[in-house]
This record gives sequence, C-alpha cells and structure tokens, in this order.
Amino acid sequence: MRNNSGGVIQRADIGQLLSVLTEKGYITIGPTLRDNTIVYDEIESVQDLPIGWTDIQAPGSYRLIKRDDEALFAYNTAPQSWKRYLNPPRIRLWKAQRTEGGGFTVDPEDYAPSKYAFIGVRACELKAILIQDKVFLGGYKDPCYQSRREGAFIVAVNCTQANETCFCASMNSGPKAESDYDLALTEIIDEQRHEFVVECGSERGEEILKELQHRPVEAEDSQRVDERIQETISQMGRSMDTHRLQSLLASQPNHPRWEEVAERCLSCANCTMACPTCFCSTVEDVTDLTGDHAERWRQWDSCFTMDFTYISGGHVRSSVMSRYRQWMTHKLSTWHDQFGVSGCVGCGRCITWCPVGIDITEEVAAFQNSHSQKTTNSVEK
Repeated sequence: MRNNSGGVIQRADIGQLLSVLTEKGYITIGPTLRDNTIVYDEIESVQDLPIGWTDIQAPGSYRLIKRDDEALFAYNTAPQSWKRYLNPPRIRLWKAQRTEGGGFTVDPEDYAPSKYAFIGVRACELKAILIQDKVFLGGYKDPCYQSRREGAFIVAVNCTQANETCFCASMNSGPKAESDYDLALTEIIDEQRHEFVVECGSERGEEILKELQHRPVEAEDSQRVDERIQETISQMGRSMDTHRLQSLLASQPNHPRWEEVAERCLSCANCTMACPTCFCSTVEDVTDLTGDHAERWRQWDSCFTMDFTYISGGHVRSSVMSRYRQWMTHKLSTWHDQFGVSGCVGCGRCITWCPVGIDITEEVAAFQNSHSQKTTNSVEK
C-alpha cells in the first residue's frame, strides 16, 4: 500500500471501475456465474458479477446459495485460479513448415503482450501468483507468462467471510492482501451502507482511483475493515502448523500414512488442476497429414498421471502412493528448496475439489501427531 492512499466507493459507483479499465484498453476478467459455479471469465459490467451469491464448500463438496443482499464478492475461492490466464492450459510453442528443396522453417510463437485486469483476486490467490512468478520468471523467463504477467492490473478483494476449507491465515497468505496489487477492495455491507473501502498499492492504482467517484477513507472505515478481517480469520475451518514441516515430511518417505491416503486417492489430478500454484506441464507434437506442417504445444499435466514420470525403461512413480507422496512433499517440503517458499497458500481448493474429500491439513496433522507420539515414547523409554 502506498502511504495508506485510497478512498471509499459506493456500490452504485463500482461499475465505473470496470468502465475506466476498459477505456484504458484492459480486458476485464472477473467472477461470474456459469454451470452452477463461480468462474473467472471476461466481464463487461457489474451485472456480470455473481450478485447476491455465495458458496458453501466442504471436503469434496461445493454448492452455491443465494444471499439476502446484493453483495458482489461474497463467495470464497472459485474452482478456477488465475493461473489459467497467466499460464494457459494449452499454448503453442512453435510451428514448422517444410520448404521447397527439402528444408524447413521453424517459427517460435510470438506472444503479444496481453493487457488483463483481474477483478476479485483474493489474498491467497495473489500470493499464489507471486509464487508462480518465482517459477516462470525467477531464472529462465517464460515468454508467454511474462507477456501476460507484466501487463496485468490486479484488483484484489479482501475476504470478509471464510469457508470450512479455508486455512490461508495459518499460511500467512490472507485473508487480507498486503502488497503487490494495484487496488484492493473490502466490501462493507450493513443496514446503513453498501460500499467498498479501497486501498491503492501502485501508481497505476492511484491513477485509476482518481477517475472514480469516491470519498476519503475515515477512521471508522478502517476500523470496519479490520473487524471484517478478524471475523474472517475466526471463521476459518482449518489450519496448518508449518513449524518444522519441511524437514518432517522429507524424513518420512516410508511412513504408513502414505499407503493409507493412497487407498482413497483416485489419482484424478483434480487437486493439481484446481491448485493456483501447481505448474507441471507436458509437450505434444502434432503434424498435418501431408507432413509439411508441424507444431509443438505445451499443456497442463499433473504429477498424479501415470505418464508424467515415464522415461525410457518405465515409470518412475507407478503407484498411487508414490504419486501422492510426490505431490504433498513437493508442495510443502521440497518447494522450499527450489523456490524458497511453500507451494501451498491455504486456499482449500484441493480439499473442496477432491472427489473423495482428502484433506491436506488432516494429512499434515497425521504426520505431526505420529512424530509427536514417537518422540514422547522415546523420551519415556
């Protein structure tokens, strides 16, 4: 935040934000209703937002219900994450064309800069974007990701309610966005008002706010924001103790808990597709029937698929147990070794969208309890 600059926008004036961003050439992407879920898609007006809807999430369960107000951002996390716009599920890397004389030309894909405005980015999702920055921009800079990321205008929305599967507070990634946004909104609804307290996080954000109808932020407004954030933290249905978790998981490759969870896991890859930080991919080469034209495409993949670890001679991780162990230990342990940060932001998507309701916080607790019990028994002996 830049010197606590910001303002308060009335619900009736929030449409100006979308209009101003559109006028400046941004493609506005935000939450909207589709197929009984809230998804991120291109929006043109406030009417495209999920007005008056919220979601109820639990392990393996998701449903929408209608509220008794016209809240715009009263849902929690959507099934999708913003990575589908920064790191698309399928992109072409290059194309080749046979030329006369038996030669060929290879043309790398030209990733023209995209100008997206992301509306409604939750704090945990913002943290996930910063984690993916380390993956795609930390060493080798992925040209597709870079072209989309550098032009993105981020309108964060602080959470004023939590779901049963949320645990971002224990991962230090929410429910309030602290940095790396252009604008951050907190929706305040009570008997007297429906308005948005706005914080500016960049010069671009300040410039946009100047063009919107707003009033100055008062102490009472800041107090309401703080109260909503604390209420949200208290509503979270889960938490994860990350103390010494990295070394604990790394030291337990043969723990019987891996087999126990594997008996339930379908190896369907839902958790990795919904996860805002997972980045595994594969490549596919395609040609036309004449053999004169060829293309290489990159598409999302998952460490849960059998073919992901196939090399000459066989599969590295042929069992469901080994694939689940790889996913969880990478996410919470070796991710630190690679990127200096956890691969989990506590959004709870992997819990909600697991068909059998496997809960990563429950699995972590099982390892910690087992370790604690062994330590106690060792001391007693």
